[in-house]
Amino acid sequence: MKNLLLITALLLSTSLAAEPACPRIISQSPYITKTLQWLDLESCIVGVSRYDKLERPHTGGVLDPDGEVIATLEPDLLFTSDWTPVERLAAITPEGTRSFRLGGFASMAEIEVNLRLIGHETRIRNIEARGTDFHRQWTNLAAQINGNNKKVLLLSACSGTPYSFGQKRWLSELFSHAGFINVETAEKIRHIRPGEELATLSTLINELEPELLFIFERKQNKQCAFIKPKTPLTIINLDGDKFLHPAPTLLQGLRELAQHKGQWQNDEQ
Repeated sequence: MKNLLLITALLLSTSLAAEPACPRIISQSPYITKTLQWLDLESCIVGVSRYDKLERPHTGGVLDPDGEVIATLEPDLLFTSDWTPVERLAAITPEGTRSFRLGGFASMAEIEVNLRLIGHETRIRNIEARGTDFHRQWTNLAAQINGNNKKVLLLSACSGTPYSFGQKRWLSELFSHAGFINVETAEKIRHIRPGEELATLSTLINELEPELLFIFERKQNKQCAFIKPKTPLTIINLDGDKFLHPAPTLLQGLRELAQHKGQWQNDEQ
């Protein structure tokens, strides 16, 4: 009996020793936080940017990370967007901390790279399988939506200073896989505001003539009523929290998008 207990204790201690310790992580952007959460690393996060909803000490923004606060948190890993200047990141990275600039905004492939990079740095054993599973999930979900080659415009909002997503952005690729055609001709982001080539939503829509307008706000803003398209247009509101971050939350977004299929399929009947 004593031998059995001793063997059990040894096996348990070996198993516990094999488990990697939770590293102290700073997330310098909400999309990185959402990626960390999807990888079950939320408990490892010790600091977040001022834009984050997670209750942790704030460490500034992407362009202006707060080096003093970051140093006091003694992070093992610091993940920020590739919008953070290389020189600035080097200046505020504490000694002994490994820091990384992550992409994600240009393509779905970049999101998958982020998953694998974070997973390897935090020693998640099955990260390759999880990365492969994420790719399988989003491509399968997108393929099931069947956008019927509807021409669409992907818009952040109707109010404030809205912007539309161009061809070289993750949302354009996502909706393309879902069977839609993004009519935006801008490469990355088009801001709609006075002084720009297309200064109002109505002029943008009349110029590009989409059949569907996807707006990433849960409820339709009153400003949407001021849109005056020359041709018939269907407006569909989606939860921006599921779409506006290049992170695995997009899986939730695709499931929500699928629930709206009737709004463009009925147009063809």
